[in-house]
Amino acid sequence: MSKRSNENQTDLSSKQHVSEDEKASLLFNPKLWTKEFKDDMKSTILNNKPFEWGCIDDLVDDQLLRDIRTEVETQIQFTEKETDIYKVNQSGDLANLSNLDSETLQRLPNLFKLQQILYSNKFRDFMSYITQSGPLSNCKVDLSVNTYKKGCHLLVHDDVIGSRRISFIIYLPDPNRKWKDHYGGGLRLFPTVDFNIPHSDPVAKLVPQFNQFAFFKIQPGYSWHDVEEVKVDKHRLSIQGWYHIPQEADLSGFIPGEEKSWLKQNDSLVDTDMKNFTFPSIERPLLTEDTSSIMTLTNEDNKYLSKYLSSYYLKSETINQLKDKFLTNSFISIEDFLNDEMSSSLQKLIKYNELNEPIPTKLEQVEQPWDLARPPHKWQFLYLNGDDSKSELNSELIKLKTFFQSLQFKKYILKITDLLPMTQDILVRRFRPGFDYTLADTPDLNKKIDDLLECILEGTLSLTPFDGWINEGNGGYQLYMLNEAELREDQVSGNDSILINKPASWNSFNLVMRDAAVLEFIKYVGFNSKGSRWDVKMSWDVKDTQEDSEDEE
Repeated sequence: MSKRSNENQTDLSSKQHVSEDEKASLLFNPKLWTKEFKDDMKSTILNNKPFEWGCIDDLVDDQLLRDIRTEVETQIQFTEKETDIYKVNQSGDLANLSNLDSETLQRLPNLFKLQQILYSNKFRDFMSYITQSGPLSNCKVDLSVNTYKKGCHLLVHDDVIGSRRISFIIYLPDPNRKWKDHYGGGLRLFPTVDFNIPHSDPVAKLVPQFNQFAFFKIQPGYSWHDVEEVKVDKHRLSIQGWYHIPQEADLSGFIPGEEKSWLKQNDSLVDTDMKNFTFPSIERPLLTEDTSSIMTLTNEDNKYLSKYLSSYYLKSETINQLKDKFLTNSFISIEDFLNDEMSSSLQKLIKYNELNEPIPTKLEQVEQPWDLARPPHKWQFLYLNGDDSKSELNSELIKLKTFFQSLQFKKYILKITDLLPMTQDILVRRFRPGFDYTLADTPDLNKKIDDLLECILEGTLSLTPFDGWINEGNGGYQLYMLNEAELREDQVSGNDSILINKPASWNSFNLVMRDAAVLEFIKYVGFNSKGSRWDVKMSWDVKDTQEDSEDEE
């Protein structure tokens, strides 16, 4: 324990009534209160890139944080939570520490003490000055404890929620060991391609250390950041919090209408030009094929389909069984969809590529015919975007894409769903370990064509050659779930909202009908997975041929 630590603890214990400002003066690093330090920090933050952020080493009394770390490890229960955007072990909100019973507070005295000084007038004034953020609320306390274990991560976001003004993190990894860059868990900051459009690659990264305080001014449209996945079997403990716009209950700083104006400003951040920065394009053009005989699969059609599909799924009896399942559930899952010859050939080529070819890790490294899906607050993965077949694998994947674009395959889809494809979008994708994902989104419905169903028919052929995706917790699964914002009062929510959870696998085909009430995403593929997740994603706007038949009758 340092000399300053001993002196501070003695000073506090000798005073029965110590104000929060006095506690702050004693427990924070004395350098914070000097004019030179405050002015240097203000200048540094203003000039930092890609947006206004800062970092302070040795923020508070070293022994206080060590005691807090012990309290957290022995007294707090963590719950692992996982969504499309994060995987983390959370303690829950600590904002109501002051309202907890005395027994609980006795178990967390040092954590409670830290909360008090973080939201003291003295430290809030310090933060307001160096960030030039304006006054900060004293009564709206927003604090939580998180531990990032191996595989935990938080994808690109901007922290623009409610009345937040400043985001901060106090890092509490093992105080006796340096946290190294290759452990992961770093705070990464992203520049913008344009307003509200983050770049795919970060330009700044903070490797967390014990008693380090990182923070940034929340700037709608610009403060994009993430938490890099923890890649090793170590715990990256941290205390996360926010400072808010002053509330009516605050004794000073409150301005009537300020929060409402701030919320209105944030709500107006509509991605009006999002399509100009979204790759690949999500537009599905109207099909031009002659569909007059699409209801019939001819012998020639079956001959063509059998070059790719298993003969079992071309039998009339099997087709009828698939259709019955789809009409009942609006979903079917088909294993061993491609025939043995096609499956074996593709698997060998993909495995060879995984084991022998370097994976591009930055946008500038991606070469045709591949491209990088972006912006990263929507999705990130590699996708085929051309016909330049520089390798045998690319050539075979392009042929497979052409097959799924064929009139014969659309006839087959019609046969097993009674739905007539009117548009299409076929995408060959690769999700790299430690990089790629799609975030939950509703389908983009086509409003330009009459008589279409208000839903999308989606097919996904998973072509992931390595096993171990079910039990190893490396993500890569495809999940469909009900969008609770769209649910009626009588519909399910919570855990019951998950409709389909399909791990990455080899040669399995999902066909799903979804509307605006159904979200879908591919979970971030973990750094420690055996390889990439590969798939072919298909989307069609459709008409219901059953309704057409009823109209004719």
